[in-house]
Amino acid sequence: MIKIGSQKIDTNIFLAPLAGCADLSFRLVARELGARFCFYEMVDSNALLYQKEPRRDILKTHPKDHPIAAQLLGSEPERMLEAAKRLLSLVTPEFLDINAACPAKKVLKKRCGAYFLKEPSNLYKIIEKLSANLTLPITVKLRIGYNLFDPDHIISIAKNCQKSGAAALFVHGRTMKQRYSGKVNYEAIKAVKDNTTIPVFGSGDILSQELAQKMFDQTGCDGILVARGAMGNPWFFCNKKPSIKERLDTLNRHLSYLEKYKETRATAKLGLMKKAVMWYLKEFANAHEFRNRINGCKSIEEIRACVSKII
Repeated sequence: MIKIGSQKIDTNIFLAPLAGCADLSFRLVARELGARFCFYEMVDSNALLYQKEPRRDILKTHPKDHPIAAQLLGSEPERMLEAAKRLLSLVTPEFLDINAACPAKKVLKKRCGAYFLKEPSNLYKIIEKLSANLTLPITVKLRIGYNLFDPDHIISIAKNCQKSGAAALFVHGRTMKQRYSGKVNYEAIKAVKDNTTIPVFGSGDILSQELAQKMFDQTGCDGILVARGAMGNPWFFCNKKPSIKERLDTLNRHLSYLEKYKETRATAKLGLMKKAVMWYLKEFANAHEFRNRINGCKSIEEIRACVSKII
């Protein structure tokens, strides 16, 4: 049991808000195999406010897809509040997270995501604005620095996030410059944990049960955020090594959910299905050969036929 603001959650292992990955189909498979708490995919505040048809499938859910949290990306306090209210008119998350970690260039140009690590004053204003005007807890996803890890700087940011009203922190143990490569800095996450009193979740390279335990042991964090470790491996959440048949059955179920729930153009859905197959192929012999075959598929039917021939 972990408490985030007023919310009591019966697990401290969360599935991350993976943009372009953690859609409803991904989450349903993960939940069937033990995931007890998930995030929607990251939502862009500008898309919520200004697009006539914001991507509805990002916030698509299901009775089995709960409890769940949402993550919002944006840079202006007033617009973030307006977007948050719009989001909450559509879904009912347990809490709302502010993304101050995304290293994508298009995000940095908007002065949000990991940009906040360089100029955090606006981040504090957003936390204050949302905390003062919304009833659900507000949390923050951080990295440990912009170009470099400076202990005093990230500790200051963490403390000010808490002071501004953040109910929990999710800390990826790399800088913006590192993106997703290089070693995770456990000491940096530990520094945040040791200098705040709200729950701190560790993130980064949680690719196995052993690495999950390492995150807990070396940082003292209250929980973990699982991202790439769950791609093609939803058994992470039940700590099981599946048989080949179980892998294929789960892959086919994942593909069926994509067919049923994904609201996007046919070519985009085809690409997402190919991506899902690639995730599950990691443990198969001759995976390279099958990847080439999948890449050449021109329809959902061809993907299904190719998957049926994996073994």
